[in-house]
Amino acid sequence: MINASSWTLQYLIAALLILLIGPVFSKLPAAQAVPLTPFGLNGSQTIRLLVEGSGLTILCLLSVRAYRLVPDNGRGYSFIRKLVLPLTILLVLIAADNTLRVAGLSLIDHIGSQRYALAYTAGITLTGLWVTTAWLLNFDALQRFFSVSAPETDGEESASSGKERRESHPDELNGETEAGTVALNAHNGPPSTLGRYKVLKELGRGAMGVVYLGKDPTIQRFVAIKTIRLDQVDAEDKLQEIKTRFFREAESTGRLSHPNIVTIYDAGEEDDLVYIAMEMLQGTTLKEWSRAPNLIPMDKLIPILATVADAMDYAHRQGVVHRDIKPANIMLTTDHVVKVMDFGIATMASWSRTKTETVLGTPTYMSPEQIAGKKVDGRSDVYSLGVVMFELLTGQQPFTANSLSALLFAIVNTPAPRLAAVRHDLPPAIQEVLDCALQKDPVHRYRSAGEFAQALRAIIERLAA
Repeated sequence: MINASSWTLQYLIAALLILLIGPVFSKLPAAQAVPLTPFGLNGSQTIRLLVEGSGLTILCLLSVRAYRLVPDNGRGYSFIRKLVLPLTILLVLIAADNTLRVAGLSLIDHIGSQRYALAYTAGITLTGLWVTTAWLLNFDALQRFFSVSAPETDGEESASSGKERRESHPDELNGETEAGTVALNAHNGPPSTLGRYKVLKELGRGAMGVVYLGKDPTIQRFVAIKTIRLDQVDAEDKLQEIKTRFFREAESTGRLSHPNIVTIYDAGEEDDLVYIAMEMLQGTTLKEWSRAPNLIPMDKLIPILATVADAMDYAHRQGVVHRDIKPANIMLTTDHVVKVMDFGIATMASWSRTKTETVLGTPTYMSPEQIAGKKVDGRSDVYSLGVVMFELLTGQQPFTANSLSALLFAIVNTPAPRLAAVRHDLPPAIQEVLDCALQKDPVHRYRSAGEFAQALRAIIERLAA
């Protein structure tokens, strides 16, 4: 995401370079003595042409940068994004014509005054039509920016019906909640749009924000839209930093392209929240299979965990760490495809937390180094997947306590219980793999999620032999 204030300042400086600095520099005695005389220009004209030409170039580069980085949020940013290129080109044509007529008459003569007049008129006309068309097509976005009306709610599809969409991607948001959930309940219904997406209904909510079912009207695709609230951030400079880092993280996770990782389509900003539009899935998360008598048979569970480890390994090699691996973030679709969800979401949400709020994420699955606030890498996700493995095999979590502080202490200091103490029919090979994944010191764990996946598949091969 682009920093709007910084971009505006740079744009104004480039405009001043064109309007003021060029004429001022061209009148300096040193400029008149410049020996460069291209196309029959004198030194003063050459300096003015170079300075104003540089300003026009910078202006064009800033406009392209704004077009690429300004989020398409369906409101004020969308209006700026669509208008910045044609308006800049119009400004460039007018400024270039003024510069040439003052400092470069010989250039016009070289081209031919009639040809120059025709080219200039055609350029102004076409660019003016472009500006007008872009203005008309995006005027509704400008109106939404200045609108103070409350968001519309679709009565027939309101989330107040209380029905859960268990087959949808974000069906586990209301599982583990944290401080700040009360603030979310202030909303009476979903907004009518988020960016270019039409919001159809609410799917779930948690401490981060609300998840909506949305539709991209351009290509008629349904998406899950996960929102993260920013209205608790008071400092303007901190808010801007959070937004910048959010879109940077969204960009990195959006580049992930793996059959077992949920695809992120888009990210944007709307009022006091940021949102991510992602692939809409149908299926059930592994949380549905984490308690007896619904445990997945071992011979089916191990390949699922190996697939998750492979997906994690791919993401780690792209420089993306999940940080919140848990059963609720692993889905089995109706087509029997394993999908890892919410890569990067935990990190994004952490930037919107206030200092008084609790530690982010689901503490049960956090690695010791993550709890300690140390820098984490892929081995932290390996540990979390080890906790998931223990839970899905036994129907209980390895670490439990009556308070958050006691739970965090146990994760950091207490060894995980032996599988045999909970379930007697598991082969010793599984315990060996789990012991390595749950090492407190990441140095002693599997070096990568790919190595963890190989160890899991080796169990299946050993049992089949």
